[in-house]
Amino acid sequence: MPLRCLVVLIVFALCFPAEAQQPKKVPRIGVMAASPLDSSLSEAFRQGLRDLGYVEGENIIIEYRFAEGRPERLRDFAAELIRLKVNVIVTTGTPSTSAAKKATSTIPIVMANSADPVEGELIASLAHPGGNVTGLTRLSPQIAGKRLELIKEAFPSAIIIAVLWDQNNPSAVQHLNEMQAAADALGVQLQSVAVRGPDDFDKAFSEIAQKRAAALVVLRDAVFNFNQPRILEFATKRRLPTIFDRTTAADAGGLISYGANDTALYRRAAYYVDKILKGAKAGDLPVEQPTKFELVINLKTAKQIGVTIPSSVLYRADKVIK
Repeated sequence: MPLRCLVVLIVFALCFPAEAQQPKKVPRIGVMAASPLDSSLSEAFRQGLRDLGYVEGENIIIEYRFAEGRPERLRDFAAELIRLKVNVIVTTGTPSTSAAKKATSTIPIVMANSADPVEGELIASLAHPGGNVTGLTRLSPQIAGKRLELIKEAFPSAIIIAVLWDQNNPSAVQHLNEMQAAADALGVQLQSVAVRGPDDFDKAFSEIAQKRAAALVVLRDAVFNFNQPRILEFATKRRLPTIFDRTTAADAGGLISYGANDTALYRRAAYYVDKILKGAKAGDLPVEQPTKFELVINLKTAKQIGVTIPSSVLYRADKVIK
């Protein structure tokens, strides 16, 4: 090789070091849930990432997998995300987190929203999760009794209150136990109405109507999230007051919601993703609990079903939809 060509090659190599020639690998995040996320929650997660310098499609890739209200699909989704070699799996709810944990013990899992991860055997403890799971809990079972108190305060004459729950969801039993204790103290009769899937809704609605329940508590679950329009349509026709633990349910037409701010949880999940991408171990990151619970009341729905919310309840609302 002529000396001149050799010199040119050496200079070229010095100007462009090896690390500059090889593009930096873009991290890939998997997001998995048993039902599609409300657009506001997806945007909250992306905004949380943007706040930390990650822009979807530029320096981070997000793979979304939603089971459309069919939790049995979660196992296949988890396997699919593992094949894609994602750096982190972000989950919502106990079923999706459980499916991810069963599928991998090495890929970090961030819970954006979990009921009780200790009781659900997802982590060892909130302070020291251990393993490959961390994130946020909404502590939903622990305030299930408070929701019953709220609906009873709003409707003092209510004696029979129906509770719609999914037998496939392990956290539902915790909710029921908390609510039963509150019901005993309030002198309320709980009507437990269980479903296993969308095909059970008509039967469940018929049971609630036959018992002449005065109100309906809807526990958080993927099958209920996905079939929320059906539940709200039934409640409206029956002029039945409802209470949920998701603010998005009240926004969509539920009468009352009381629970942790889901938007804040999903935004905060980005913090965990960032920590893990920078080298932190999931098991060393304490699981965070919500610091504030929000009461949302939909007065448009109250007017539609012909009920009045007492001022004692209304004044405590963090948000009133008119």
